[in-house]
Amino acid sequence: QVQLAESGGDLVQTGESLRLSCVASGTIFSINFMGWYRQAPGNQRELVASITDGGYIKYADSVEGRFTISRDNTKNTVTLQMNSLKPEDTAVYYCHMKVKRSSYYFAQPYDYWGQGTQVTVSS
Repeated sequence: QVQLAESGGDLVQTGESLRLSCVASGTIFSINFMGWYRQAPGNQRELVASITDGGYIKYADSVEGRFTISRDNTKNTVTLQMNSLKPEDTAVYYCHMKVKRSSYYFAQPYDYWGQGTQVTVSS
């Protein structure tokens, strides 16, 4: 099994910064995909940022230029640096990873989610 542990959520004011981290532990051969999603009350969960093992990065339009995603493959960690935070960034942020647990070439990755961390931005 694989567990994801998130940290870094907090209550901040508009314009401040936060850094979210997510570390995976357990039986891991490789991690194809790492991403951060968020869900505000009454809204659907949405992709905030993602990064593949090939280094392809994608951001939601609403965070482009303010958030930066990075990964450390040696530590099975993904980090989301959030700058210039706005009240509309308030949400529960979830870490998501697609993990291969075997070196078998045709092994399919499994989906894992963290428990979520609350980010609240006050105006």
